Amino acid sequence: MSESLSDRYFALIDQIVELTLQGKISSVERVYGILVEQVEAGTGEIFERCLSQRIDSAEAQLATKLKAARIVRALQTIEKQWLRWQEENLVAAEISETAQMIITGDPEDYFLRTVDVLDPNQENPLTIDELSQLAKNLQAAAKTQGDAQLAQDWQQLATGITAGLESFTILEGDLVSWMYSSGSNFSGFGAEKPNPWQIWGQKVTSPLPKQLFQTLGQQQSAIAFARVANNLELRAWIELAILLQYLQRGLVTWYDQQPYNSKFGKELSYSTLLTFASIWCELWQAFVVSKPALADGCFLVMLQILRTFAQREDFPLYSGVFASFSGDYLQDTLDYFDEPLKQVEGTEDKARILTLLGYSQRTAGDYQKAIAFHEEALEIAIAADDYACEVASLNHLSRTNVNLKNYSEAIKYSQRALIAARQVGDKLGEANASVNLGYAKVFAARQLDSIAAEDYAEAVRYLEQGVELALKQGDSQSQAFGNTSLGIAYVVLEQPTSAIAFLTRGAELAQYSRDVYLQGLSFSYLAEAYYSIEDRGAAITYGALGMYLLNQINSVEWRQVAGLLSILQGQIGAEFKNILGQQRSQIISLIGVDGYDYLPKLLEEYKQN
Repeated sequence: MSESLSDRYFALIDQIVELTLQGKISSVERVYGILVEQVEAGTGEIFERCLSQRIDSAEAQLATKLKAARIVRALQTIEKQWLRWQEENLVAAEISETAQMIITGDPEDYFLRTVDVLDPNQENPLTIDELSQLAKNLQAAAKTQGDAQLAQDWQQLATGITAGLESFTILEGDLVSWMYSSGSNFSGFGAEKPNPWQIWGQKVTSPLPKQLFQTLGQQQSAIAFARVANNLELRAWIELAILLQYLQRGLVTWYDQQPYNSKFGKELSYSTLLTFASIWCELWQAFVVSKPALADGCFLVMLQILRTFAQREDFPLYSGVFASFSGDYLQDTLDYFDEPLKQVEGTEDKARILTLLGYSQRTAGDYQKAIAFHEEALEIAIAADDYACEVASLNHLSRTNVNLKNYSEAIKYSQRALIAARQVGDKLGEANASVNLGYAKVFAARQLDSIAAEDYAEAVRYLEQGVELALKQGDSQSQAFGNTSLGIAYVVLEQPTSAIAFLTRGAELAQYSRDVYLQGLSFSYLAEAYYSIEDRGAAITYGALGMYLLNQINSVEWRQVAGLLSILQGQIGAEFKNILGQQRSQIISLIGVDGYDYLPKLLEEYKQN
């Protein structure tokens, strides 16, 4: 059989050459069209061998045969179009294999296998055109399937993919337009109007996405949506998976490309990824008992998004993500990932997400939970040779142990971090380790009631080295961390003038890097520093700012500065309210009118609890 096929392909090649020499083939598209019609799928090796032999034969006759050069050119044209045929047929073959992979096996797993092939973390993720072709393959398979139920399922797979792409096409023009509606320049997913859920809910026509967007637009969770979702058909969930992925990817790409403020753009990219991951996490939680197969697919989508986030070169190993994207700060959103991550094997991606979770838990005052996250992250990072994450985990363990007043442990962890960072040339990790070591030594000396100048001098030297290293790295968040830490150390050392200078700088850098926690912490200690020099106006102003910002991210440390404000209020009585009024414009510039109006309620909440 192979010999007769070889003869046919030799004849085909000779025919194309002859038609070319006769001037009857005027374009390469004609050659390509002939190859598409005449070469059978799965027989490419035979055709390629025949073509190679004809080229070798023609080239051997170049010196003796007059028209050999024209023949060679004709054969080269065939060769180029053959390479094109191979490339396009390879993609078609891969899509065909993908379709077979989805529909092979238990129908209960169709959704899971579909979201698996949609994974954007693949080396060559499917394009929109390839997804359209996949839908056609699945539709063709459905038409030839004798089992009516299987045929219906396969048709739903095809319909869901097509509907997902169509829904994204409807919303693509409104991907970011909602930010500027009614003159607004808001860039979040919170309760403010407009928000994307509301706009998208009005635009999209398919029932399930519309229902989800309307639920989220009303500041309800995806769990609430799942309880009332009236369409549990396979096609609807595949449509939703495709639509949400393309919306998420589109937003992240747009934020990453913002030239006016790259830090701000990255922060919103982080928030977008975590917001979409939390939606799928909530859906998993909602269906894990009642619809386990659907839940498995939701869980996989969540992991894919977290993996995308963890693999970013700018992954925030030394900060949290507190931009409001879902009505609450993302510290709350991150809590959703605690339980599902326990079910995932140790990977480099998991270690990085655990690092972020640990930072957020420390900020919220759950120090034991933070340590558990960072210890697990450290173990995984060491096994995965993720040196940057290893150093970061050690640094976070140091800082958390300071919060727990375990100063000797804090010093040990920061020393390990410093050594490890220097060994691998991690300058950012070294800067954070130097700051942590100095910070821990200040509090350790204070705990021992040490008055030895050399104890504090060494601690301050480490802090200053860390700030200098962070400055050289150009990392504003680490600079904010170093300056704030140095300022706190000077508060502890009862040197308020030096403390004010460093804390002011730390607050400015924290605002620039959008680290709400460090900004709030800097303001809180500025209040203490100004209180110590009896500047009550500044103490009240910065105390109010610190209290509000720390409360907004659920940091337990808001109560510390609220205590100071309560003392001031007791000391000066009605003058307290007058000072707040005098500083209203400064306070509003940082936390807005709603923030300013909320301050008395916060103080009252502190006193009642």
